[in-house]
Amino acid sequence: MIDNPTRGSADLDARRMEGLNRKPTMSCRIDRVVNAENLVVLFISGRITGEHVDMLRRVMEQESGGFAIDLKNVLLVDREAVKLLALSEANGTELRNCPPYIREWVTRERADKG
Repeated sequence: MIDNPTRGSADLDARRMEGLNRKPTMSCRIDRVVNAENLVVLFISGRITGEHVDMLRRVMEQESGGFAIDLKNVLLVDREAVKLLALSEANGTELRNCPPYIREWVTRERADKG
């Protein structure tokens, strides 16, 4: 029996098509909440990468007073996100519920800038 050499590529094409039919997953969500002390808290969920860093920067620039950023539900950050978080913290923004790997990276980034 001889294997059909095109069968493997057909299976691969079928798997690729399945991937195209999947719904995109949420990559970054920002919820703005004002707490009882009138402090704005930006709750971030998902991934802060690429264009989401610019989106977060724009949201932060719209805040006129002090605010905090809650990172409890952040799954992934890239270097640009860490730079933004480090700069924000250096400027007085509280980073709440910061996952340990993000905290370490932000601390290193701040030390490198200091």
